[in-house]
Amino acid sequence: MSDSTTAPVSPVVLEAWFDLQCPDCLRALDDVRALREEYGDRLDVQLRHFPLAKHKHAYAAAQAAEEALAQGKGWPYAEALLTRTAELGERGEPVLLELAAELGLDAEEFDTALIDGRHLLTVDADEAEGKAIKVTGTPTYVIGGERLDGGRSQEGLRERIGAIADRLLDA
Repeated sequence: MSDSTTAPVSPVVLEAWFDLQCPDCLRALDDVRALREEYGDRLDVQLRHFPLAKHKHAYAAAQAAEEALAQGKGWPYAEALLTRTAELGERGEPVLLELAAELGLDAEEFDTALIDGRHLLTVDADEAEGKAIKVTGTPTYVIGGERLDGGRSQEGLRERIGAIADRLLDA
């Protein structure tokens, strides 16, 4: 998922493989925001879905994020949802619809999208691709063909991603 449809294609893509119910992904959000601020439109940060089986509502959350993207607020929705990982775990799917309404999105369309499964293929494709490139946990990043696993430790990841981005931008 990328909201950069109106921006020129960026020379560097950072794929952020997240589970939107994952507390580690919430902690990684500050790094993602810092990278987006530092690199601006030179770095296209794309949310890729990798819902973990241990998070009961992560799959529905990924579908909801895709509906938010379809309605023009993919990243704002994903970021706001990550701040509610505990609430999502406790209350489930009503949180997805409430957040949509709070962000001015069409909550009824969210409900319909979750029922009719219109975003299932996108989430399934991301999950399958993640497995193919050996994503095993979240957050995981891919930049310049290099996979960086933040599920074990996020220490130093932002700096490593920045160094790879700098190298790719200078090439």
